[in-house]
Amino acid sequence: MKRSRLVAYWVASVASALLFAVPGCALLIGLPHFTVEMARLGYPTYLLAPFGLLKILSAIIVLAPGFGRLKEWAYAGMVFDTIFAAYSRAALHDPLPQIILPLVIGGVALTSWALRPTTRKL
Repeated sequence: MKRSRLVAYWVASVASALLFAVPGCALLIGLPHFTVEMARLGYPTYLLAPFGLLKILSAIIVLAPGFGRLKEWAYAGMVFDTIFAAYSRAALHDPLPQIILPLVIGGVALTSWALRPTTRKL
């Protein structure tokens, strides 16, 4: 694998992991800003902890060696999460940057998936 591709993979992987782990932790501990925003988007509070936990687990799995099939599911979950986040924001007529941002984050996760080394593929 070319060094530049490997560097791009790790940059995208660490970025996507952070972009999921940080809000995942915020949801898990019930940080007020995240709790209020999720309620505004229509999500019930009992889903915040599971959403947070799944975001954190996805971030860990994407960075961990091995776990080929689980890693595929983690990437898929990240993409589904960002698509539904953008959809939720669009349904409430949020400003365009708030709709596009989750899709950009999904793009970072897809970049990580597309650049992963053969040792991290099924």
